[in-house]
Amino acid sequence: MARQKGHIKYVGTLGEVRHFKIKGNEGYFAGLKGGPTAEQIKTAPGFIRTRENMSEFGACANAGKSVRVGLSSLMKQMSDSQLTGRLTAIMKKINIEDGSEARGQRAILISQQPQYLKGLDFNRNISFNGIFNAPYTFTPAASRIESTLSIDSFNPLNYLNIPSGATHFRIINAVSVVTGNYEPSDSVLNQMSNVAYSDYSAVDVATTLIEVTATLPGAPTLNTDVSVIGSMGIEFYQKVGNNYYLFNAGNALKIEDIF
Repeated sequence: MARQKGHIKYVGTLGEVRHFKIKGNEGYFAGLKGGPTAEQIKTAPGFIRTRENMSEFGACANAGKSVRVGLSSLMKQMSDSQLTGRLTAIMKKINIEDGSEARGQRAILISQQPQYLKGLDFNRNISFNGIFNAPYTFTPAASRIESTLSIDSFNPLNYLNIPSGATHFRIINAVSVVTGNYEPSDSVLNQMSNVAYSDYSAVDVATTLIEVTATLPGAPTLNTDVSVIGSMGIEFYQKVGNNYYLFNAGNALKIEDIF
């Protein structure tokens, strides 16, 4: 794929060359028209490897989508425009690790390869650890249906990177389920989630103990195919009168644990 340079910028097709933009990337791109037909890709023996790759890519995309949908209430203020692609790429890394199945059928065993998702910032431009530095403990329950986030008393002015104009903040603890693979093994559990918030805390006053517990609704029984993603985040607000207005800056969310 070529990258177009110079002052002439356009999209569309000119001769055999197609020109286009890619969301999240600067500049214009070009590529040749044509290629195999959809029927050839689906049936021709020469495209068996392509079909295997397409099958696994689709499964990885679905697993990434389950993460995003499970935390959909937070995505608008917490994610960047390329999160979808980053999650799919991570799921592909997990997919490659499965040595028990043939190509085209390799599983996405998130709980067995948690290192790929742990620590992921949902917005690559805002590091949670760069915003929040207070000591904390994150404890999943043995049943895996809930987690508790505990933060001892701390001075926000010493441990938070506070955006200018913010007066308050809240801590977030979220749990969400991914049953993943080519088709969700349990469509009821897949994308089930709960997002819990602390009370509002002033940015210029030492906090008391902050403890936030997030629990999956309905006390479900989780089988071994299910992975639970535990995420923690912070949101900043400006208080005007009795109302709290969410800031556009400084909000951050990361994956803390897989259990």
